Amino acid sequence: MSASPSTIPSPPPQPSRHGFGFRNLLPVDRPGLILAPMQDVTDLPFWTVIHPYGGPDIYFTEYFRVHLNSKPERHILKALDENPTGRPAIAQMIGQDIPHLIRTARELQRHPIAGIDLNLGCPAPIVCRKDAGGGLLRNPGKVDAILAALRDAIEVPFTVKTRVGYDCYTEFDRLLEVFAKHPIDALTIHGRTVKEKYKSPIHYAEIRKAVDALDCPVVANGNIVSVRMAGKTLAETGAAALMIGRGAIRNPWIFAQCRSAASSDEAGHAPSLRDLLGYIRALHSTTRAEDPEATDLQHTTMMKRYMNFIATGLSKGDALLNGIRRSTGSREFFDLCEQYLDSDAPMPDEPPVTSAVFAGLVEQ
Repeated sequence: MSASPSTIPSPPPQPSRHGFGFRNLLPVDRPGLILAPMQDVTDLPFWTVIHPYGGPDIYFTEYFRVHLNSKPERHILKALDENPTGRPAIAQMIGQDIPHLIRTARELQRHPIAGIDLNLGCPAPIVCRKDAGGGLLRNPGKVDAILAALRDAIEVPFTVKTRVGYDCYTEFDRLLEVFAKHPIDALTIHGRTVKEKYKSPIHYAEIRKAVDALDCPVVANGNIVSVRMAGKTLAETGAAALMIGRGAIRNPWIFAQCRSAASSDEAGHAPSLRDLLGYIRALHSTTRAEDPEATDLQHTTMMKRYMNFIATGLSKGDALLNGIRRSTGSREFFDLCEQYLDSDAPMPDEPPVTSAVFAGLVEQ
């Protein structure tokens, strides 16, 4: 399915009473573009691969798990310490134990970070059962206490990533009161509830409500799988920036395309299937170099997590993905990729509405 390019509007002016610095990380002439934190995906090898394709303005790490005996994970710290992009990186934490969140925030500030983010949006049941991530949205009072404690402990920009509620988006009014109470530097909103996970329409009106109510920049997240959907999200919300996750795995050109659309009516580079094959090769070689002790089967299995997003929407993507899922080594993996992707045919602009992996993501 093909989508027409959309011009991306400029961000609205947003006065700030906080001045802690996140706004200085954003471009002044267009909306900011941010890579969403995705566990076991948006790691150092992924940063390394997507940056030459244009990359985001700001990178977010996978979340650091915080609890009684936790220490910041070394592989995530490596992304901060060896950040190859030259662009700012924000460290994300997840947890609900205030003393240990403070301890971890102080440890992270010894590393080259542009800010610290608190995850209030992860919908994974194992996380929510621990009253962390999206599970915290059931307890606005606890969120209030955590934000107060972390703001005092964090000297760099302090941001929050949330959803619009746990059970229902009507919970967002109460949450917004809590966010407005504290001088956070930015609020990223995934426009679904925790229970909706990734499959419902986006509640754009709730994001717009935050834009109108808060002095800090608001970042819109969710459903941004193409330049068209980027334009729609900005038009509906007036957000200062976009955070893109799944759409960037599928299409690493999306950040460059959005920049082009911000300055013209063109969506920038239109990649071919052969371009997509080159991206897969880059992912394979870079992730392999990061973990040279993995067996060929282990590395092929790891690559399948990317292919679940990349193959969707291709004319023969189902056949490619079915073969990839059965592959047991890199030779078989690339034989399949070359069979289906070594072509000048254009890569589809968007995944189809029938895609299982992007179910509910693309709105017309």
